[in-house]
Amino acid sequence: MVKVKICGITNTDDAVMAVDMGADALGFIFAESPRQVSPETARHIIQNLPPFVRTVGVFVDEDRVSIRDIMGFCRLDMVQLHGSESPAFCGEFTPRAVKAFRLKDASSLSSMESYRGYVRAFLLDTYQEGIAGGTGATFDWALARKTRDFGMPVILSGGLGPSNIRQAVTTVQPYAVDVNSGIEKEPGKKDPALMKALMGQINSMNRRMIDE
Repeated sequence: MVKVKICGITNTDDAVMAVDMGADALGFIFAESPRQVSPETARHIIQNLPPFVRTVGVFVDEDRVSIRDIMGFCRLDMVQLHGSESPAFCGEFTPRAVKAFRLKDASSLSSMESYRGYVRAFLLDTYQEGIAGGTGATFDWALARKTRDFGMPVILSGGLGPSNIRQAVTTVQPYAVDVNSGIEKEPGKKDPALMKALMGQINSMNRRMIDE
């Protein structure tokens, strides 16, 4: 069963739509981004969500005090760290931390093993110079398959949408997928038709896994 996180949530309507369509988690970006939200906005959205939906705050090289303050204020379940945070820094938020890695080539894998035991999962995103995430571009999924050797849950991100989600899941076999720009009509506004198409693909694959 592939879990789904819809990231870059900026408003209640999109959040509720994602949950109604079967999303397991929602991501709120607090770092500089076209989809950045204030803690006040995120808190308001989260207060309107039903129970058992995981909420994730996305941070880039933020100081630990600010992260803890925002987690408490918004009542976030998890943090997703997209910067140069060290294993020890991530470990301060265990068991509520996910570490993102931007994969460029095989050399990008060298630092990942040192994070085992400090985070709950590895999130794999596309490397692009000067951009911490949300590039809307895919990367070589063969690299993603290699990260499974670390024995950590893998969350696949980077340019995922209805047109490639089936191939991505089949190739990488991740624990979860993290989808953002691939289901938007403009930055920060999710497209109902694209989200429905994406979730339809994933739900179909999950039903097949159950039947098998």
